[in-house]
Amino acid sequence: MFKSKIHGATLTHCELYYEGSLTVDLDLLEAADILPHEKVQVVNINNGQRLETYTIIGQRASGVVGLNGAAARLGAVGDKVIIITYAQMSEEEARKHQPRVVLVDEKNKPVRKL
Repeated sequence: MFKSKIHGATLTHCELYYEGSLTVDLDLLEAADILPHEKVQVVNINNGQRLETYTIIGQRASGVVGLNGAAARLGAVGDKVIIITYAQMSEEEARKHQPRVVLVDEKNKPVRKL
């Protein structure tokens, strides 16, 4: 099931020569209920690329969202991305589950939670 997402985040950096992962501002991770090292799907709105990786903590209140390692080849600074998590749950849990959606502004600050 779809668990949570950060919608419309702007890539602030792409570090090719870095251990692979996705750096995300800790405030955004917490707002979206995404854990450090949690598996995520990243969908690049600008070029249609999709990838799976895991999150690492970025500095709180920094607005950082960055592709690291080989994933850096799938985006460019300024690209808009959607960061999505999924969870396994029973049918009963799934019927009660409400995904957490965090919409962000151009500086990756949360503007609305759904």
